[in-house]
Order: sequence, then C-alpha cells, then structure tokens
Amino acid sequence: MSDASNGKLRTCVSFIVQQLQRGDLHSNSKGSSPFFLGINGIQGIGKTSLVSAIANLLEEAPYHLHTVVLSIDDFYLAHQDQLKLARTQRNNPLVQHRGQPSTHDLGLAASVLSSFRARSDVQIPIYDKSAFNGQGDRVPKEKWVKISGGEDRSIDLVILEGWCLGFRALDDANLVACWKQAVKTREDNQEYRGRLGYNRLEDLRFINEALREYDVITNQLDALIHLDAEDPQYVYEWRLEQEAGLRRSKGSGMTDQEVVSFVNGCLFALASLVNRGTLTKIDYPSYELFTERLRTGALKERERNQLRLVIGKERDVKAVLQV
Repeated sequence: MSDASNGKLRTCVSFIVQQLQRGDLHSNSKGSSPFFLGINGIQGIGKTSLVSAIANLLEEAPYHLHTVVLSIDDFYLAHQDQLKLARTQRNNPLVQHRGQPSTHDLGLAASVLSSFRARSDVQIPIYDKSAFNGQGDRVPKEKWVKISGGEDRSIDLVILEGWCLGFRALDDANLVACWKQAVKTREDNQEYRGRLGYNRLEDLRFINEALREYDVITNQLDALIHLDAEDPQYVYEWRLEQEAGLRRSKGSGMTDQEVVSFVNGCLFALASLVNRGTLTKIDYPSYELFTERLRTGALKERERNQLRLVIGKERDVKAVLQV
C-alpha cells in the first residue's frame, strides 16, 4: 500500500474509532445493533479498495471489530426492471441506464439494513455489472451472500458505500433556482463546463423526487465519510480505468462511450477525449446539484459525525475536514 493510501486508511479508521467510542451512539453489548457507516465517493475515486482495507484493518488487533461491507450497487434494479423504468421514462436521458436515484431497489436495501439492525438472518444481493454487455443484472437469489443472525450476532460494524450515498433532495424552489442559474451561465459563457444547464427541468425534478426516497437509507447511518474529488472531471479517467479492468477480468463490460453515459452526474466532460472525438458531452447533473449540501453535513442529528477527505488526481488526500 502506498504512503498516500496508508495515510487515507489511517485517517478513516481513526475517525471510525472515534465515532464508535462516543457514548451516545452504540454500546458494545451483543444485544445492541451494529454501527452503520456510510462512505460516499465519485465513481473511480477508490471507494471499494478503501472500504476493503478499512474492514480488514478493523478486524485485526487492537480493534477486533466484526465488519460487514455492502455497496449501494448491490441494490441496483434487476435488468428487466431497469428496462421498464427506461421505457416509462423514455424522454428522460438520465434514467436510460443504471446509476441515478430511481435505479435502485430501495425496498430491498431497507430490508437488508433492517435485518442487520435486528440481528436476524440476512441475504445480501449480488449485482453483476458485466451482464448484458455491461448493462448489468442481479444474480439469482440462490447465489446471494447469506449471513445467519444466530451465528453472526457479534457484527459490530456495517459499512455501506456508494456514489450517491448521503445525497439529500433539494426543495423545488432551490432546484429551480440552481437550474436557472446554470442555464443562464451556459448561455452567457461559452466556457461553461457544467452539465446542469444542459438538462430539462422536468428530468431533474424526476431525479430529485426519486432521491427523497433514499432517505430510508441515509437516515440509518450513524456516521459518513465523504471522499470528495478535488476536480470532478477526474471521474472520467478513473471510471475508464475501472471498466478496462473489468473487461480484462470478466471478458465483457462497457465501451468507453457507455462509461461516459453511465458516469453522467459529473460537472464536467473530459475535455481531451471530447476534443479528440472519443467521447461526447454528458447530460448528467447529480454531483453538480447535490454535492454542495453533502459537504455541509448529511447527518444533522449529531455534530462532527461526517468526515470529508478532499482527493487529488492521484487519489491522494489534499485536505481533511470534520463536520
């Protein structure tokens, strides 16, 4: 592990231990529910690797914390349900593929989290992103990960990671104001690199309203770590690297153009690739809409229960803030 990665890991673990030690959260008795930690980060920023390292370290001395890792990606709609959503919203380009609020099975996610909280038997779904040439699909239920509540009552920590975890919907007036300002900036400035100003208001409203339902997940979190890209345009290079690795390991996956359409949600297009004609501009505004509020704190019930790490292009930590 590089020095940068090791420093990021130690910072996160220190924060988690601090949160676990706060007396107003959870006791260490087996009768209490596990501690729920969320980790938010733009696609390709290194969430999966970091989460795995955190879980491995916390399992060891001196912590000895039994940890379970989940991803919001586990709860994507099954392929046929995603196709149905795309058909019913055929004029909304934001939901023609998995990724955005409305493309997850929130009932399933809430059920899994509730089972962990009650320390009952759990079946964790698995999502195969390489299925249907990269469109993805949920694997059959008999292949899901099974955890017996009777045998695993010692679970101390449940980590849930996801790119939109912790996002909160805007009120309509704020949404409209943000959209109008983005449109005005785009019309007045040929150098405008944001994506919000290229979207229809009705499409944004659909995503924003769908996001309200995600509170069923966010409200269960006891603490949150936000991996905040210093420049959101890094997401394109990072995500292209990820998908190339998936194609090598699985033999199938998204093309570069499909990666760009999937990433969406970012503020900027990757200028060098756009200029070469390899990629087209994107119409996805989610980071542009919801990140600023996330930076101020998604979990308002308690103070200083959110850690924000500003991440540079080489995935190194540029700043650490606790809110």
